[in-house]
Amino acid sequence: MINKNNTSGLSTDDPIECSRSLKMLTNYIVREGYRGYDPYDALKAPIFRLPILKTNKLLRFGTQQLVKRLPFSIRPLLFVPKGYNPVTLGLSIQAYSYLYEAEPEKRTEHLKTIDFLIEELKALIPTGFNGACWGYDFDWESRYAKIPAYQPTVVATGIITNALFIAHQLTDHKEAARLVVSAAGFVLNDLNRTYAGDSLCFSYSPFDQNQVFNASMKGVRLLTQAYSINGNYEYKEIAKQGVEFVINQQKHDGSWGYSLSKVGGWTDNYHTGYVLDCLDEYQKLAGDPIYSKFIKKGYAFYIKHFITEEGVPKFYHNNIYPLDCTSASQTILTTIRFGDLELAKKVAQHVSNTMQKSNGSFKFRRFKNYTIKTSFMRWSDAWMFAALSNLKQCGI
Repeated sequence: MINKNNTSGLSTDDPIECSRSLKMLTNYIVREGYRGYDPYDALKAPIFRLPILKTNKLLRFGTQQLVKRLPFSIRPLLFVPKGYNPVTLGLSIQAYSYLYEAEPEKRTEHLKTIDFLIEELKALIPTGFNGACWGYDFDWESRYAKIPAYQPTVVATGIITNALFIAHQLTDHKEAARLVVSAAGFVLNDLNRTYAGDSLCFSYSPFDQNQVFNASMKGVRLLTQAYSINGNYEYKEIAKQGVEFVINQQKHDGSWGYSLSKVGGWTDNYHTGYVLDCLDEYQKLAGDPIYSKFIKKGYAFYIKHFITEEGVPKFYHNNIYPLDCTSASQTILTTIRFGDLELAKKVAQHVSNTMQKSNGSFKFRRFKNYTIKTSFMRWSDAWMFAALSNLKQCGI
């Protein structure tokens, strides 16, 4: 089912083996203390504390997007510090949980690291909400919302709680399980809801009403995981309503757009992968197989349109570029989830060979004619850490 009509022209001669790539990356992340730059961290620059720049959405959004897209990093010139992002910590917990199972001889060491990262995460939970939740470590200007540093979103919270749930599954970590159940209170009581008949969509954050499919599905997955821990049937019932909403938005070809907004109709790799992963998790944990045909149709679209014959993870369904590490990582995680291990390995080898730097970190994005070589800890490195560790857990 691999798409044979799109190639990148990128060389994959003598690819780095997955195990070597993982070792290089792990050493880099630990060496950096889990800290690094982020594509969206420009507003941490001291200049944005000035009155007009603190409030002008156009200037803030524009600068954030410009700094993200530059082929070279000006963050040191702007005095942007390397951040300590909760999502980086969460994805690292996910990675170390996979390694806990893959490396029995290092279980004590890995569990100690997981314990440390969980305590660090607990210290970053914001106050004023109805359960454990997390945001990013920087102010973030989106098109339709302004989210202050550390204020929660269901995306950040859902990525982190998924990692905690994996830690609970693989290491029987009681505190990780407690935090997942606690976070269900955030989803149920702090997020806004849009109803369509008997279905619902969770908002991206407590500060907006946006109907973003992958974000809502992260809330669904979180509730389903909490249900599997404590058996609270309300979690399952509300999660099912969330599934219904997103299933109803699936297109005839099996794809999903990004959101219901006028400018949210695009279809990309990692947001599609998020939806598929969350649907599959709901189906398995809730014991509700009635959505199988929709999941199969979505995955068939994913394989056909987001991976080339050479194992290149495409960003958009109709365009390879940019070659992006979050897309690559999600491709690896999704293909592993659906049992395509050799395909996952092929993608991992390709991205390691074309995007990994000599210090072990990964470049941000490669376009047809240029590459943004800046390493971003959350966006590129932490996601690849989780993906490559999952491959190792599978014996690759």
